[in-house]
Amino acid sequence: MKQILLVEDDPFLIDIYTTKLKEVGFDVEVVNNGEEAFLKIKELKPDLLILDIVLPQIDGWEILREIRKDDTLKNLKVIILSNLGEKTDVEKGIGLGAIKYLIKAHYTPSEVVEEIKKTLNSN
Repeated sequence: MKQILLVEDDPFLIDIYTTKLKEVGFDVEVVNNGEEAFLKIKELKPDLLILDIVLPQIDGWEILREIRKDDTLKNLKVIILSNLGEKTDVEKGIGLGAIKYLIKAHYTPSEVVEEIKKTLNSN
């Protein structure tokens, strides 16, 4: 079973995505702030990180930078799932090593799950 770490601070979205991902057979862990995220990433070494950008304490940009500097984590697949939808944000996310940048308003939760399935089945 593929393990996903969801880093999201909105309780409503946590509930929706956790439910949907578990329904299709993923093992899902959740953290709701940037500081906790980095510790959990190192502990779990998940198959995929779903990362929001706007987070308490440490933002998603910093988490992504730190992951890419860490030899044990630099190959971790990261999908950014954010409301930040400017072209510069998307370019920044991909430039920092995210494999996909999904803007929350442009995807239904079911579509997000489909993107996640595609990403995890492509290796």
